[in-house]
Amino acid sequence: VTAPEQETTATATQVATRPGTNTANHGREQDVLIIGAGMAGLAAAHALTQAGVRVRVLEGRERLGGRIHTSQAWPDTPLDMGASWIHGPEGNPLTAVAAQANAQTIATSYDSAITYNSDGQPLSDEDEEEIESLSEALADLLAEAQDEDPDRPIQAIVDTAVAANALSAEERRWVDFILSSTLEHEYAGSAAELSTHWFDDGDEFDGQDVLFPEGYGQLTDFLARGVPVELGQVVRSIRWEEGRVVVESDTAVYEAEAAIITLPLGVLQAGTVTFSPALPRAKQQAIDSLGMGLLNKCYLRFPRQFWPRNVDWLQYIPERKGEWVEWVNFSAITDQPILLGFNAADFGRETESWTDEQIVASAMQTLRQIFGADIPDPEAYQLTRWASDPLAGGSYSFNALGSTPDMRDALAEPLADTLFWAGEATSRDYFGTVHGAYLSGVAAAEAVRER
Repeated sequence: VTAPEQETTATATQVATRPGTNTANHGREQDVLIIGAGMAGLAAAHALTQAGVRVRVLEGRERLGGRIHTSQAWPDTPLDMGASWIHGPEGNPLTAVAAQANAQTIATSYDSAITYNSDGQPLSDEDEEEIESLSEALADLLAEAQDEDPDRPIQAIVDTAVAANALSAEERRWVDFILSSTLEHEYAGSAAELSTHWFDDGDEFDGQDVLFPEGYGQLTDFLARGVPVELGQVVRSIRWEEGRVVVESDTAVYEAEAAIITLPLGVLQAGTVTFSPALPRAKQQAIDSLGMGLLNKCYLRFPRQFWPRNVDWLQYIPERKGEWVEWVNFSAITDQPILLGFNAADFGRETESWTDEQIVASAMQTLRQIFGADIPDPEAYQLTRWASDPLAGGSYSFNALGSTPDMRDALAEPLADTLFWAGEATSRDYFGTVHGAYLSGVAAAEAVRER
């Protein structure tokens, strides 16, 4: 199995160095320190390096990318364990980065899907129409509730409507499927956590989503070229005053005129990095109030393909909400008999405490419900536990009950023209996306230059 933190990007050693065992003081060897070598940090580092600014990137992992991680555990098939897609490639800045990196993409479509009922049978046309009708009714319900005060969690809005309409057991299962598939797997938060007012308060680019057959890591590797990155530097403390930042890891001390903080929201929430002086109240409130979501992956590699070849997505309506609802036909992307199963929010968190074998067995129980008892066991698997990863604390952020979009602006707000902030959680319009992280890094680099 490949855990998110275990794989080292093949080209990382070309641009990155590892610390020694003795504490080293790096003084003012750089003008700007960048904390984190994910998309936001590398976008900022690339922009500043291009502008002639001396930077140094500190990364806690022994690889580049952060929540972008292209596993090479199966040498013939690179697989993204974190981010996979460019969501909306038209006008998206990552489309240009991908072209510069000579990274090939392949489109996938949510319209290319088969949905299976809990009995394992494909939905009838009549059932599909009823689910579509329910989905439209739920969308209308939430749109109306967005104009009502006070804000409530999506689940509470839906539960009230379900009770008032006396739905059958099957219809309630369909409602759970719609919530899980269209909301929880999209935003990575539980319907019981998602703010009805603000869950979808963002913007998006147009076009069919694309992913990378050779992995998203091609983009982070490209942005890291010529950038000094130190791997294995888990930052413990950041002391700051106007015009001066001192950053300490377990093995080294760094000083600079400014720093760009790109730590994931989940890490900021965990409080494992101390700030002195403490962060202003508005910024800490944003950290505490925004939600950190979870979307885990389970890749299963089989001796042969037993599922339909001509679709991108396989969906399942389980008896219990959230269990193995979304699958991607990766044979269309890798030309190998590979299925990718997702688990989000509550069920994703529950399975993180399971053994690998329990997770795979649970996945296979669902697949055998759909495709029959005689399908083969997988030859190999790779899976993630992003919430348990201390350098991530989850997958990506969402607008939780009690938060507002203004809090993302507060999180992004520079402090004393010295501490600058980037990362998908700081993006008001594009939170939860790689392009949100990228644009925030570019914006932070520009703010540093203008200080």
